[in-house]
Amino acid sequence: MAPLKSWLSIPPDSDFSLSNIPFGIINSKNNPSEKRPAIAIGNHVLDLKAFSKANGFSGLPSLKDPLTVFSQPTLNAFAALGQQTHNAVRTYIQDIFSESTSNPQILKDNASLQKEALLPKHETKTHLPMQIGDYTDFYAGKNHAFNVGSMFRDPANALQPNYTHLPVAYHGRASSVVISGTSIRRPHGQILLDKTASPPQPTLTPTRALDIELELGCFLCTTSPLGTPIPIGPAAASSIFGFVLLNDWSARDIQTWEYVPLGPFTAKNFATSVSAWVVLPSALQGFRVQKLQNSTDVLPYLREESDDSVYDIQLEVDLTTPEGDTTNISRVSARHLLWSFPQMVAHHSVGGCAMNVGDLLGSGTISGASGGGGDLGSLLEACQGGKKEIMLKGMDVRKYLKDGDTITIRGVCGEDGARVGFGECVGTIESAIQL
Repeated sequence: MAPLKSWLSIPPDSDFSLSNIPFGIINSKNNPSEKRPAIAIGNHVLDLKAFSKANGFSGLPSLKDPLTVFSQPTLNAFAALGQQTHNAVRTYIQDIFSESTSNPQILKDNASLQKEALLPKHETKTHLPMQIGDYTDFYAGKNHAFNVGSMFRDPANALQPNYTHLPVAYHGRASSVVISGTSIRRPHGQILLDKTASPPQPTLTPTRALDIELELGCFLCTTSPLGTPIPIGPAAASSIFGFVLLNDWSARDIQTWEYVPLGPFTAKNFATSVSAWVVLPSALQGFRVQKLQNSTDVLPYLREESDDSVYDIQLEVDLTTPEGDTTNISRVSARHLLWSFPQMVAHHSVGGCAMNVGDLLGSGTISGASGGGGDLGSLLEACQGGKKEIMLKGMDVRKYLKDGDTITIRGVCGEDGARVGFGECVGTIESAIQL
C-alpha cells in the first residue's frame, strides 16, 4: 500500500507519519504553564486544545464538546470516550493533514491556525499521557521467562507449572511511573553481600545489579464495576486505549533476596519509564501477527478467536556510557509474547477486579529466541546472571548499569514514509542518595 501523503513536510524516517497519529500531553514555549493534549506528526505537534478552540473539529460533529475534552492535563477524558471515538478522531486528523484533504479551510489553508496550533516539536515538552490509578506488570515474554528460569533452576524446569495456563503478573507502583527523559535514581535495598553466610546477613546498600526490562505498555480506556469480569473477545480488545514503550527498571540483587514468597517489591517499585506518545490499536492493525504458540489448551475465558493478537513492532535498546559511546545491545520483535493484552485484561479482571480508565499494563520483558545475546530484553539475560561481561564501544564492558549510563528504547513498524513508531523511552542513571 502506498504511503499516505501529507501537505505538511514529514521526514520519511519519522516515527510519526500520517499513518500513525499518536496522542500525548504537552506544554509549549508559547504556553509553558498549561499541560494539554496533542498529536505528533513529523517534526510537529498539533495542539488539540488550540485546534478545538478554533473550531478545528467542526468537520467531525460526532465528537461532542471537543474543547472540554482537549483542555484536560491528561488523556483520560478522551480515552474514556471509547475506541470508536478515538478512531474517528484519528481518521479525521489524517484527513486534515492529507494532501487531498476534504477540509482544506480548517488547517491546510489556515495560516493563522497553523501558527497557533501546529507547533515545532522541539518547542514543546511531553508529560505523562494518563493519570495512572493502577499499574500491573505481566510476564508474557516466554523467552525471557525461560532464560531466567534456566539460570535459577534448570532448562527442564525453567517455566513454573502455571506459566502456560495463565498470564503471570505482579502489581507495580503507579506513583513511580515516569515519562521518558526522567532521570532514574539508583535505589537502596537489602542485599546479601555474602551469599554463603548462615544465617543470612543482609545489608542496606545501593543496588549493584541495576537492570532494564524491555517491554510494551498498554493503557486502558474502559471502567468495569467491581465484581464484573471483562470477557475475552470484543470487550477485552475494546478496553485498550493504546500502547507505549515501557522500561520496568529492576534491581536484581534486591529482588533475589526479597521476592520469596510474595514476588517483587522494592526491587521494582522505584521507577518505571514510559514513552510519551500513545499509539492507538487502529494504527497497529496492519502489523498484527500470531503470538507464540502455547502448548497448553487454555481455559475458555482466555481463548481468543484468532492467534494474531500481538504486533510485529521492531524494538531496540541502546546503552550510552557517561563518556558518550553508544552501543546497541538488543534488537527484537514484540511478537515474542505468549499472552496478548486482551488475554491479560480478561485474566486481570476474571476475579472481579475493577479496571479503570488510565490503568497501565506492562507486557513483561520481551526477548527473542536466538540465544545469541543480541535480542535479549534484560541485562540479566545478556550477562547470564553476572557471569559474562557485555562488550560496549569505547573498550568498555558492563554486567549491570553504572551511574551515568543512559538507556534508550525505540519501537517502530512499517517502512519509511509510513512508519508507525513510538519515539523513544529514555532514562539516565543517577547516583544513589546518601542515607
